[in-house]
Amino acid sequence: MFNLATPWFLLLIPLPFIVRALLPAAKQKQTLPLKVPFFDRIKSIETQPKNMSSRFIHKNLILPFVIWCLLCLALCGPQWLGQPIGLPQSGRDIMLALDLSGSMQTPDMELNGHYLDRLSVVKIAARKFIQARVGDRLGLVLFGTHAYLQTPLTFDRHTVLQMLDDATIGLAGTQTAIGDALGLALKQLLKAPGDSKVIVLLTDGGNNAGAVSPLDAAAMAKEMGVQIYTIGIGAKQLVVQGLFGPQLIHPTNQVDEDTLKKIARLTGGIFFRADNGVALQQVYQQINKLVPVVSANSIFRPIKSLYPWPLGLALLLSFYLILVRTRIGLLALGEKL
Repeated sequence: MFNLATPWFLLLIPLPFIVRALLPAAKQKQTLPLKVPFFDRIKSIETQPKNMSSRFIHKNLILPFVIWCLLCLALCGPQWLGQPIGLPQSGRDIMLALDLSGSMQTPDMELNGHYLDRLSVVKIAARKFIQARVGDRLGLVLFGTHAYLQTPLTFDRHTVLQMLDDATIGLAGTQTAIGDALGLALKQLLKAPGDSKVIVLLTDGGNNAGAVSPLDAAAMAKEMGVQIYTIGIGAKQLVVQGLFGPQLIHPTNQVDEDTLKKIARLTGGIFFRADNGVALQQVYQQINKLVPVVSANSIFRPIKSLYPWPLGLALLLSFYLILVRTRIGLLALGEKL
């Protein structure tokens, strides 16, 4: 769409006519009479009828006026506005801390009538969560015996999803270092310039490795103003088909719910318990509601400035006018000689 940034400069277009009408005519200096051989010819030209319209359409007047109009148009800042583009505001900084200890391979998470290992269900649920966080910066910490930064904070959700898919059980060791994972996530958030910072911690066990206590890390998060949402996963009981029919078993489940609740409560977050795939998906949906995405209410329209076109055309016409008047002056001088 064509637009003028400062259209009021169009009011300058009639300025030459106003100046011509208001200013007095220039006084001619009295000079000594000269003998002009072609005086009769000049006299005949002066005595021809003249009116305002004939003088206006004369090329010596209309061309300067066109140049003036082009200059006024360039001053108006002509521009071409592109289609509006919605830009998401810089939202929250969210670090996902994911447990990759050996117990995450336990196939006790029911989803759509099938039992999958815990990590596979976590990937399915976390994928939907990541895809929904438009405008947020996301990072990924993987932990087991040790904690590793898999993905630093980034707006590139596609990369975070790829790194999540690459996570494998035992990659960081077989034990569970919850405190170290929280400490590494806080280190990343400490460098982030944003004010809204969140950690989503997911584990199926209790802290049994690492150098940092989970509650000490939670206290540090509280000082930094970081909320921690904790998720404990793993089936409390499981029905399996045995030799003598269905049997009820209790899979290994060592989720330290008390510690996870204390971490969430201390930092202003919430503890969730998920014992199947549907419940885990609902947990991520609840977190999405508790930590809503910042709406994309910033609109950007690409602008292309067009003022060089009228300005360049005015320059070319000025050169042309100078050449024409120079040629006329030379012809007149040739006639005199």
